Amino acid sequence: MRKPLASDGQPGIDLHIHSTASDGSLTPSEILTMAVKLGLKAIAITDHDTLSGSAAAINGGIPSALQFLTGIEISAAAPPGYRMNGSVHILGYGIALGNPVLSSLLDQLQQAREDRNPQIIARLNALGMDLSMDELAAVVGDAMAGRPHIAQLMIKKKLATSIDDAFDRFLGKNKPAYVHKYRAPMDAAIDAIRQAGGIAVLAHPILNGITDSDLFEKFLLTLKAMGLQGIEAYYPDHSSALTAEYCRLAHKHDLLITGGSDFHGDATPGICMGVGDGRLHVPYALYTSLVACLKACA
Repeated sequence: MRKPLASDGQPGIDLHIHSTASDGSLTPSEILTMAVKLGLKAIAITDHDTLSGSAAAINGGIPSALQFLTGIEISAAAPPGYRMNGSVHILGYGIALGNPVLSSLLDQLQQAREDRNPQIIARLNALGMDLSMDELAAVVGDAMAGRPHIAQLMIKKKLATSIDDAFDRFLGKNKPAYVHKYRAPMDAAIDAIRQAGGIAVLAHPILNGITDSDLFEKFLLTLKAMGLQGIEAYYPDHSSALTAEYCRLAHKHDLLITGGSDFHGDATPGICMGVGDGRLHVPYALYTSLVACLKACA
């Protein structure tokens, strides 16, 4: 097990981790144990459209050697005037559990996800694949079912060789079993995070597909006008040049800088907690700045 790189002489952190509450393979408890073993100083569990992972971690007890932030990753629609290839993901940090505004939004997203899964299974059935919702439930357990779980079921039944294979041939956008996903309106997603006392951050900006620097800056300012407060500059898919550019924009527009591995466990075997593909190091100073902002906004 690799330890985080100490490239700046400070402990590392990881503010983008998924548990079994959404599409990760480790339980919140297992994530906490691994983070301590890796020597990470602070983490956040940021499951898709649910706070269950964060709640379970808190209820189970946070180890004294580790600092922890509640977190979430909300699938939002691109704001008016922008076309994206899929969802724009918004991370939320330091969220108060049980906030009614955020809870209502998450209920809508979870219901939409539950309604989507039977449609995907039906399309796979029409393609001649013997899959059922009962079989999916056995794979998912207590987690919130999604396409990665359907892919795991396909692998189990030898209908796909890997999660990537399942998405590339059947489950990805414009593939035979793809079903359109409901996404929260961007302003509603950011507002719900803010209403719950949290800080809204644009996740992995490179994945939104905006390569023109001027257009991306305009996009970032559009989100800031809606209440966005940060940008995830440190991410495995970001080159050092991209990280520097995102940090420059953050400083220019008074936005917080965050970072994380987007760890999912077995679902993304090339990505390790804390270090991503082995090159990632997220400075602890970013965590202290995030916490200071949370306190100032409280």
